[in-house]
Amino acid sequence: METKIMRLIRLPIFLIVLSFSIAAQSQMHSHHHHMASKGGFVMNENFENLPNGCEKISNEEKITVRANKSYAKNIPGTIYGMSDYEWNFEPCSRVEVTFINEDEVRHMWMIHGLPKYLYPAGMFHIEALAGESQSGTFIVPSENQNYLVHCDMSQHMEMGMRGQIIVGKGSGDLWSVTGITDHLYRSSYLPQYIIFLCFFASVLGYFLLTKLVRKP
Repeated sequence: METKIMRLIRLPIFLIVLSFSIAAQSQMHSHHHHMASKGGFVMNENFENLPNGCEKISNEEKITVRANKSYAKNIPGTIYGMSDYEWNFEPCSRVEVTFINEDEVRHMWMIHGLPKYLYPAGMFHIEALAGESQSGTFIVPSENQNYLVHCDMSQHMEMGMRGQIIVGKGSGDLWSVTGITDHLYRSSYLPQYIIFLCFFASVLGYFLLTKLVRKP
């Protein structure tokens, strides 16, 4: 008798726990704005939550980015390419991105460094399968800043799919932006003519030694 009663009690408890679990998962997915379809997905989309320092949406922007090997033909050392590698927006702009993948492999269009309180891990990205397209929306932060854009598929960034978003006046070009900035990064704390300076210092030291040190 007791066993039968316990079974009757356990069933509604199990159903209650299950319903809470489903609701929590639904809320989590809604919060992160993860939208998937047969052609790919959009993650961390943001239509209306304003970044700190933004009182309202300043501009409505729409851009179309195409991924195709043909865009890499005239850029030495690249295999994959995009129709554009640099985009300029005013702070607090709402941007709708349409990403069209014209290649036969999967590609991504991903932004790094966005505010983590709005975009988990500071990222917004769109993934489109081969021959497919996806659209997503994000809101630009209020600071003058340069943000990295790239394809996160293995080695695709190194093969040419690397760009930058310039917000307002920007904060300085990023290195190795395809077709725009140098491929190699030179540390800012090293003088540009370090080899020449070392050679000059060596010669100067030699002459000083010959003048100051006298033979016995």
